[in-house]
Amino acid sequence: MNVETRFLNYVHFDTESSPDSTTAPSTLKQLELGKFLVEEMTALHLDQVHLDDTGTAYGIIPSNCGNQGDKIGFIAHMDTSPDASGANIQPRIIRDYDGKIITLNEEKKVYLDPKEFPSLLENIHHDLIVTDGTTLLGGDDKAGIAEIMSVAEYLMNHPEIKHNDIYIAFTPDEEVGRGTENFDYDFFKADYAYTVDGGEVNAIDYENFHAASGSIIVHGQSIHPGSAKGKMLNSLLIAMEFEQLLPIQDHPFLTEGYEGFNHLV
Repeated sequence: MNVETRFLNYVHFDTESSPDSTTAPSTLKQLELGKFLVEEMTALHLDQVHLDDTGTAYGIIPSNCGNQGDKIGFIAHMDTSPDASGANIQPRIIRDYDGKIITLNEEKKVYLDPKEFPSLLENIHHDLIVTDGTTLLGGDDKAGIAEIMSVAEYLMNHPEIKHNDIYIAFTPDEEVGRGTENFDYDFFKADYAYTVDGGEVNAIDYENFHAASGSIIVHGQSIHPGSAKGKMLNSLLIAMEFEQLLPIQDHPFLTEGYEGFNHLV
């Protein structure tokens, strides 16, 4: 199975995670993709394939060199962002992209314009996979899953490529900051591992973004505006006042590299 077909299979699973849930995984529907991946890894004859009770799918591409050399790992996440729907995805393949504006949904006026997304011009004559403009595609990170599974299939079919054990893990809840919360380090004994998620083609990021989050609830006091003097507490205005107390330069659109920022959502 080629990587494109795998990817198209995976995006039809609705794996949207939830920031409001306290369960692991945060949504039970993520387990459906986990079970499917376990079936695929089992069919490829990977070792110690299993889906744990917190939603991570594991497997090992077994050593074919007498356990010589480093043990490496590949990791990708199964969930998609809760910021947009991950259900009923309608993927469309654009063959031999010509560099022009891509119409995702004419009715809703949703377009991909190279002027707004200049990275599109780096993909002229490539095949692109897009949505109908009403949902996420799920490329983050089902593209990574498809890549890892394609590597697993290739290595299992080409024993002449020698390697030690290669660990695989597909985790839930990365999009809501809980992807490593229940990771099984006792099982995943790689000397080092690569997360296959985003970034430029042929690029390796050797450092990781780190952030902390907090929730703020502003309670106001609602009073009829005709008799509000000295009584009304407008929660929106209080929230705006709080935002104005944050350093003016510490916004994502003004920072880069190691510069920290505050991001209100």
